[in-house]
Order: sequence, then structure tokens, then C-alpha cells
Amino acid sequence: MAEQSFQLYDTTLRDGAQQEGMVLTVEDKLAVARELDGLGVGFIEGGWPGAVPRDTEFFRRARTELDLKHAVLAAFGATRRPGVPAPVDPQVRALLAAETPVVTLVAKSHTGHVRDALRTTLAENLSMIGGTVRHLVHAGRRVFVDAEHYFDGYQLNREYALAVVRTAAEAGAETVVLCDTNGGSLPDEVAAVVAETRALTGVQLGIHCHNDTGCAVANTMAAVDAGAVQAQGTAHGYGERCGNADLFTVIANLVLKRGREVVPLERLAGLAATGRAIAELTELPGSGAAPYIGESAFTHKAGLHASALRVDPDLYQHTRPALVGNAMRTLVSDMGGRSSIELKARELGYDVEAGSDEVARAATRVKELENAGYSFESADASFELLLREELTGAPRLHPFEVESWSVSVLGVLGAHGDEVRTEATVRLSVQGRAITATGHGNGPVNALDTALHAALDPCFPALPRLELVDYRVRVLSGETGSSADARVLVSYQAGSRRWGTVGVGPNTTAASWHALLDAVHYVLLDEPPGQAPDAPAHRVMASVQPIRP
Repeated sequence: MAEQSFQLYDTTLRDGAQQEGMVLTVEDKLAVARELDGLGVGFIEGGWPGAVPRDTEFFRRARTELDLKHAVLAAFGATRRPGVPAPVDPQVRALLAAETPVVTLVAKSHTGHVRDALRTTLAENLSMIGGTVRHLVHAGRRVFVDAEHYFDGYQLNREYALAVVRTAAEAGAETVVLCDTNGGSLPDEVAAVVAETRALTGVQLGIHCHNDTGCAVANTMAAVDAGAVQAQGTAHGYGERCGNADLFTVIANLVLKRGREVVPLERLAGLAATGRAIAELTELPGSGAAPYIGESAFTHKAGLHASALRVDPDLYQHTRPALVGNAMRTLVSDMGGRSSIELKARELGYDVEAGSDEVARAATRVKELENAGYSFESADASFELLLREELTGAPRLHPFEVESWSVSVLGVLGAHGDEVRTEATVRLSVQGRAITATGHGNGPVNALDTALHAALDPCFPALPRLELVDYRVRVLSGETGSSADARVLVSYQAGSRRWGTVGVGPNTTAASWHALLDAVHYVLLDEPPGQAPDAPAHRVMASVQPIRP
């Protein structure tokens, strides 16, 4: 059962949407709200009705399309304007028209902002806060007040900042949220101000932190420890400038480090999945190194770590990854050793014996290949192919044989400048039958990939769903002391599965070809071929629009 007295408040759809590069449609906002609701967040701030047309439309559609099971929807807006009664202020009327159970008002608590931004008197600002809150409460709304620039304002004029808190609470605000709007505070400062404000006013307080000093999560935790009962933040820490407090990290910290079950443990296990879903919807991926839910959050590379993890995973992990829906990963590199190989093999599902000759051979081979320019960190498929060879002690059995391949690039002067045509031809044999296939693409790798599909898709049922999704090349000359000139990393996916392969060589196209072959061999590891073509020599042609790399 989630802790009832504590309020988790998400502002991804309003404050988070101010992040550079984020453009959310109404459909996106509705989908993100559903994800947050499923996680168990208590309040979802949907936007600023009346000020942003898209937000006005969101609240209109939310009334019939958003069936929230756990969260309460909040509309965000400002207090009435100076000299304008709350009942007739257009922005206040828009807040009521949104028909949300909760309204969150932003109010100035910094005397300089009152005078220079609002261009009104300190007394009028207090009247604006009190009058707007009373009007909304009288209309049946729960009201939260965001005291903007509170920590800076508190240092400048403590009595006025406290007066803002008291005025909001006396008018009926349920919670007054202290905002570190410029993100310039540090945890000890936040803790002291929250504790003093709580002691001097007796008001129920919340916290809203920006991350300009890199302390947004730490400041939020400090405020909660000092007595704040509402924590505001955004998914992945989205927000303008340096972002907001990452609500995912705050939630995990509160549950796992403070023992406060602000979301049920079974919902906490969906934290990583929620993060991935929201990243897909916003098209802004979270950091791979994000605490708890990042892909690298429980990833280990150093051999010393791997040796300890083999004995007890808790020795180098602060919590169990499964609690937040994540998993431990082991990276294979020349920095590791036998323990890294053993852990990675078990992660891939292979039953290996600690200290075995097979593991030792695999470790030695990895070090040799990485010294020659290979990198297996992002090439798990190539590593598994290598591992299988060492575990079996026999060369890899290929489901098809390559006779030859070629690529030609032709530049033609067209009406709109140079037109480049790329064609690849592969000659293979499957079960003794020869196949020649030609593919066209927007570059050598694209054309080779297309030709491989044209040749092999009819023979192997698993291949048509294999899709090349990323291609990276790095020049290595002079870096490793080897003769390798280029390292190519290729990422493929088939359905929900995704993996990488690596190729190295003095010729970029040849290195790419080897990475492509590894990807095909990997997906066919346990896949028997279908019916081979009837004709002794089978030729196919293929062409593709420039979609793949």
C-alpha cells in the first residue's frame, strides 16, 4: 500500500515539456499521463490551460479519454493579474474551465520579481495570491501554490517569503511548494530553509527543484528529510536549462533508501519500463547512466568488479536491479578477465565452470582481438559467437558459405547534381546450391545488407524480420598499434530483440561486411534452413529506398 500522506507530483507535461527539443502532441501527452498513472504517481500536472492552446485541448480531451486509476490531474496557472478580480481574470477562468480536481498556482515569493516582473506592490501580490486561492477553493478545487524563487527570495527578504506561504495557506491552499526556480541552491541550504519555514508557519510544504547545480535530486531528498510532504519532479529530469529533479530517482530513493513506500513495491518494479516508454513517446532518451533505470546503472566492466560480483552481486551494487525493473550486465573488454567472461556467459544463458580452460581461452582471445581494434562492449552478438567457438572447441559451423561479394558505386551527373548509385552483389551457397543476389542502397553497407536479405530470406524463415538499425565506424590508425584501420559497429533488431556486432579491418567496407555476416550468423545460431531453392543456381535482384544506414 502506497504511503497516503506523501504526495508524488509529476510535472513532465508542463515543466518537463520546456526542455529544448521536446515537442509533445496532445496524443503524446495523454499517453505519457497513462504511463505515469500506471507507475502510481499521485498527481500529474497536465499543462497551462488558457495560455497554451495545446494544453487547453489536452484538458478537454482528458475528460473523456483519460481514465486515471491512481493519479489526480492538475491544471497549472498563475494568480490573477494585478488589479483584476479573480472571478473575471481570463487565466483564472481558464483554470476552472479545465475541470481538474487540482489547480496549481504559481506565485511570486521574491520581492525583486514582484516589483520588476509583476510590476506591482508587495501588498497587491499577497492580495493576488489570497484572492485567487480563495476563489478556486470556493469553486471546489484543491489548490497547491508553487512559491516561485522561494529560496532566493527567502535569503533576500525572509519575512516576505514567509508571508507568501502564510497567505496561501490561510486562503485555503492545501500545500505550498517551495521552488528552487533557478536551481542554484545546495542541499544544506534547502534543508535549513524548509525546516525553518515549516517551524515558523506550520504549513504543509512541498519541494520543486531545478538541476542547475546538479543537486536537484539531492535537494529534493534534503527537503523531504526536513519535512516536505510533496515532491515535484519530471520523468528523466526533463526540463529547461539543466532540467528538473528526476522523479524516477526520487521515487526509488524514497522507497529503497528511506523506507517510504510512496509507490507499492510491485509498481516500483515497473520503473525502468515506464522510463523506456516515456523516452519513446518524447523521443528524448534518458541517460544510459541514469540512477536505477539507466542501461548502465548496473553494468560492470572492470575485472576486479567482475571477480567480486561472481561471488556476491551485492558487493558492487547498492541495491538489487530487479527492484526497479532493471538487470545487471557485464561488459566484455580487455579491462576484464576470466570473471568477466564467466559472468557474461552466464548472463547469456551458458552454464560455464569457474576457472575452466574454455573461459580462459575466451578471455585470452578477447584481449588479443581488442588489442587488434575490436570492441565487444556494444557487440554482444559477436562475443557470443566467439564464446560458442571456445566452449565447443571447434570452429563455427556456418549455415551458408560465402563465395564472393562486391560493391560498386557510380556517380552520375543529374538534373539536381550528382546522383550516387550503389550496387552490391553476393555469391553464396546454401546446402550446396548456389545463389547470386544483387541489392541496391544508399551506400555500400545498405546495398550489402539488401543483397544478403535477397539471397538468404527465402532460405531462412528468421531472416526477413532482421533489420539494420544503426551503423557506426571509427578510424583506428595509430590508436592500437595494430594494422587495423577501421572498427565498424552494427546494430540489428528482430522484433523486440536488439544486438550488436563488430568488424575490424584496413578496409571499411570489408569490416562492415564481416559485421553484417556476424549479425546474420547470430540470428541463425539455432535456426535450421528452410527449403533451399530448387534451381542449381538461383539469381535474385533487390532494391531498397534509403532507409537503413
